[in-house]
Amino acid sequence: MVVEEHWWNGVNNPRGRRDVYICTDGSQWQVQAQIGGASGRSKIQQCPSRGSASILAGAWRASGSGWRAMPR
Repeated sequence: MVVEEHWWNGVNNPRGRRDVYICTDGSQWQVQAQIGGASGRSKIQQCPSRGSASILAGAWRASGSGWRAMPR
């Protein structure tokens, strides 16, 4: 899977860090929500299209402010 978009909540400490990714392999889409940085927990949801992945990623980011898009 290739990361198409990535956002993080701007918190530098591992306990507070949150990341949301939209990933694809060219035919399938998924959204990953990660808590606690690289060594933290994550949840992956498969999506039928790019549009639905964008909607889900937006919903997962709606829980807080300060989200920043990360360059690819």
